Amino acid sequence: MNLTIIQKKIFEIRGQKVMLDFDLAELYEVETKVFNQAIKRNLESFPEDFMFQLTRIEWKSVENQLIDIMWSQTVTTYQKYRRERYLPYAFTEHGVTMLASVLRSPKARKMNIEIVRAFIALRKWAIEHRDIMEQLSELKQRIGEHDVQLSQIYDAIENLLDSKVEEKKWEERERIGFKK
Repeated sequence: MNLTIIQKKIFEIRGQKVMLDFDLAELYEVETKVFNQAIKRNLESFPEDFMFQLTRIEWKSVENQLIDIMWSQTVTTYQKYRRERYLPYAFTEHGVTMLASVLRSPKARKMNIEIVRAFIALRKWAIEHRDIMEQLSELKQRIGEHDVQLSQIYDAIENLLDSKVEEKKWEERERIGFKK
């Protein structure tokens, strides 16, 4: 499977890269209900840092991101049903790795390898482009400083204009431009 397809299914929630249960179920070619039943039978393998259930606020945020991504009609239909009843589970990279011990089919093992590769590729990209992120952060800081400086300049100009109005020198000046 194409890594970019998997990477589009990776979200950042609570400061961690995670995949949602319905996306994993789709990749493993099982129903989400069956997928979650297998997880619930092996809950001891999934501590809080491997898997957690989204809050309504987190789900709303992810849902908005999903709207921006093109997804299949079947998933859309299932999502409408699902979002009204259950909040999805999120699996960290370690949780996805642990899925290999729970889902033992050959398809699940192959897909697990691809998903782990997608997580690794994302981490590698982030490390390779760390300098760009630092530069963006520096630019943000500079822009913030410029905003403060521009605000001070605008205030100074406004004060100068106010003082000129108070001096009433505007009325004493000879008009420029077209004269009658």
